[in-house]
Amino acid sequence: MYAVIQTGGKQYRVTTGETVRVETLPGEKGTAVEFTPLAVMREGEVLTGGDVSGAKVKGTIDSHGRGDKIIVFKFKRKKQYKRTIGHRQNFTAIKIEEISA
Repeated sequence: MYAVIQTGGKQYRVTTGETVRVETLPGEKGTAVEFTPLAVMREGEVLTGGDVSGAKVKGTIDSHGRGDKIIVFKFKRKKQYKRTIGHRQNFTAIKIEEISA
């Protein structure tokens, strides 16, 4: 059984027991979080729209952190313009405990 959840403007396919890195969520480590799924795949059938109105995806916050550094290089030819900056995205790791549908 798996579900599709949406958080932080992105969609994630999750299963029970999986750890997912999502955009930063408020809360301390061990705090329970709950999502309303967009779709649920259960025993060969896909539930979407009004069929998943009572479904919930429950999990706990496993950790907060920052991703790997990404180098951003800007360049304009013939203008002597070069700029290098780095970026590290914040994330929250969530351990999926239960998918109820």
